[in-house]
Amino acid sequence: MVQKRDYYEVLGVQKTATDDEIKKAYRKIAIKYHPDRNPGNKEAEEKFKEAAEAYDILHDQQKRASYDQFGFNGPQGGGGFGGFSGGGMDMDDIFSMFGDIFGGHGGGFGGFGGFGGGQQGGARQYRGNDLRLKVTLTLQEIATGVTKKFKLRKDVECTHCHGTGAENGSSSETCKTCGGRGVVMKTVRTMLGMMQTQTECPECHGEGTVIKNKCKACGGSGVVKGEEVVEIQIPAGVAQGMVVNVPGKGNAGPHNGVNGNIQVYIEEQDNDTFIRDDKDLIYNLLLDFPTAALGGEVEIPTIQGTKVKVKIDAGTQPGKTLRLRGKGLPAVQGYGSGMGDLVVNISVYVPKTLEKDEKKMIEQFKDSDNFKGDASTKQTIFQKFKNYFN
Repeated sequence: MVQKRDYYEVLGVQKTATDDEIKKAYRKIAIKYHPDRNPGNKEAEEKFKEAAEAYDILHDQQKRASYDQFGFNGPQGGGGFGGFSGGGMDMDDIFSMFGDIFGGHGGGFGGFGGFGGGQQGGARQYRGNDLRLKVTLTLQEIATGVTKKFKLRKDVECTHCHGTGAENGSSSETCKTCGGRGVVMKTVRTMLGMMQTQTECPECHGEGTVIKNKCKACGGSGVVKGEEVVEIQIPAGVAQGMVVNVPGKGNAGPHNGVNGNIQVYIEEQDNDTFIRDDKDLIYNLLLDFPTAALGGEVEIPTIQGTKVKVKIDAGTQPGKTLRLRGKGLPAVQGYGSGMGDLVVNISVYVPKTLEKDEKKMIEQFKDSDNFKGDASTKQTIFQKFKNYFN
């Protein structure tokens, strides 16, 4: 049997880590090992599940306290911290946490698929399965936020029975086996003697009611296959790997149950002009030699579609950077505030070929001390070169 790793070790945080540090650590790992980024990679899938299991425990104060005191044998629901293999979370459960971790909107989550809610002596309520979509955004769309339309084929409410699962004129009646509770008690013999256990009612399958005459259109489920056009608002500032949660727009829940959610997985399209660094954008300015030497004014494009005039000092060296405050990307909701910057990295273009008169002109400056690098400039360039490898 494989030895389980310590949850703090899994997320790479200290035992004194704050909730925010735990959240950020999980987000980083989940993006790295996300199934959509590692299709068919079993090792990545296991790491993805392992990280989700660790986060499920450590982001809950009560579970975390129990784990800190008792380790994996903590009294978590009477069975310790069993992880995903013992009937706990599955992949859908993991994705249900993404709205919390990756900037989802619209509140919390129930169970994924099957039933929603607990079974504490009352009938269960069905919950529709969640849907997962993938959307590729341009950097411009990320900068402003965008509304995307999706035509989805999914479970929708049966119009013939209006979701009840019963034919017109028919109705549901209280299950006689469980008395409407959805569960029955069984007495079993164990090493410790006779014990009572609570199990799902075999007659109504946990619903508490039984349909006399099932709907012919949906077969008694209350849902049929259908299509729906859904508009999803993607907030500004999202990043590769984030998941936007859209509550109540997934598959309809059987028997007028709770609708599932939609998780929208974000992918970024490469940009020809800018490189993204979190909220900051990096632009490489290829400066001509005369402007670098004499100084001048240039126009810098922004992600907002405008241009900003920037002054270039005489004697500007390659590798110099300029920072245009507030010209980057906005912080996504729940992850900081304000706007990032536009960082301009300056390169100087040296002509590959020269006309005869141009070559003669430059040769005149070949022996000039002004065209030889001074010690300070050499040291600055060398330091930047060293930093590149650190």
